[in-house]
Amino acid sequence: MTQITLIEDEPALREELAAFLSGRGHSVMQAACLADFWPLVQQTTIAIIDIMLPDGQGLEAAAKLRETNPQAGVIMLTARGAMDDKLRGYGHGADYYLVKPVRLVELGAIIDALKRRVCSGWRLDTREWRLVSPTGCEIHLGEMEMKLFELLATSAGSVVTRQELIEALGMKWADYDLRRLDTHICRFRQRWQGISGEVLPLKTVHRKGYGFGDVINRIE
Repeated sequence: MTQITLIEDEPALREELAAFLSGRGHSVMQAACLADFWPLVQQTTIAIIDIMLPDGQGLEAAAKLRETNPQAGVIMLTARGAMDDKLRGYGHGADYYLVKPVRLVELGAIIDALKRRVCSGWRLDTREWRLVSPTGCEIHLGEMEMKLFELLATSAGSVVTRQELIEALGMKWADYDLRRLDTHICRFRQRWQGISGEVLPLKTVHRKGYGFGDVINRIE
C-alpha cells in the first residue's frame, strides 16, 4: 500500500481527494498546513501539495520531502497556473504540476505512474515483515531485523546507532551484549547472501552502528 500525504488547506477539497484515494486502496494522511506535515515527512511515499498554505508555501514541503526521501513522489496541485509558478514547482522537486480543478481520473493515473518509480529499489514491507531487493529477491525479517530496517528506512542515509536499535527494541542499552548484536547482523547478511546470491549493502560503521548503501522505501 502506498502512503500518500495530502497537504491542502481547503477542507472540502481535501476530504474529496482523500475519499477518492482511499477508495483506490491507498493509505492517506491529511495535513492542512506545513506544521501538520512536518511530523508526517518520514512516512510519506507520495505527497500531493497545494502551494498556498496558511503558514507558508507548499514548495517548502516539497523541498523537505526531497531532502528526506529523494525517491518520494511529489505532485503539486494548486490554483497557481502561471509558467513561473510551474517552473518554481519543478525546481523544488515536483514530479508533476497540476492546476485546479483536476480530474480525479488523471490524478489516479499519475499516482499509479509514480508508484512504479517510488516502489522500485529496495522495499520494506511493514505488513509482511519482508525486505525486497531491486531484483525481486526477498527475505522475511525477525523482530530485530525489522526494527533495524525501519530505522534505516527513516534515517535518510544516516547511520543507525547500536543504542538506537537496542532501545527501539525495548531493551536497556547498558545491559546489552553488543557482541550478540553484531553476530546476529553477520548471520543475517550470510542468510541474505545464501538466499539471493547478492551482497546485502548493510554496512557496519565502526564504533557507531549500521548504515545502508541505498534508499529503502517503506511499503505498508
